[in-house]
Amino acid sequence: MLFHTYVLESLRDEKRYIGFITNIRRRLEEHNKGLGTSTKSRLPFKLIYCETSTNKTDALRRERYCKTIGGNTFLAKRLIVYYQSKL
Repeated sequence: MLFHTYVLESLRDEKRYIGFITNIRRRLEEHNKGLGTSTKSRLPFKLIYCETSTNKTDALRRERYCKTIGGNTFLAKRLIVYYQSKL
C-alpha cells in the first residue's frame, strides 16, 4: 500500500493545506466537494505537491515536517519552479 503526503493550494486565497492519505485522487475530489471541514470555505483546490511512501509512519512524519518552518522552507525550494511558471 502507498501513502501520500500532499500539498493543496486554494485557488481562492492561495493558502496551502497539507495532509496525508492513501488515495490522493479521491481525497482531492473530497476536498473540492467541500467534504473537508478545514478546507470547505476555501474551494477549489489544486494539487501542487505530493510525496509517496510505502511506510505509513514515514508519510505521517513528512506531513508533520511539512507543517513546520523548516518544512515550509523545504516546500518553497521544491515549488519554486511551480511558482515561477505562474508568472
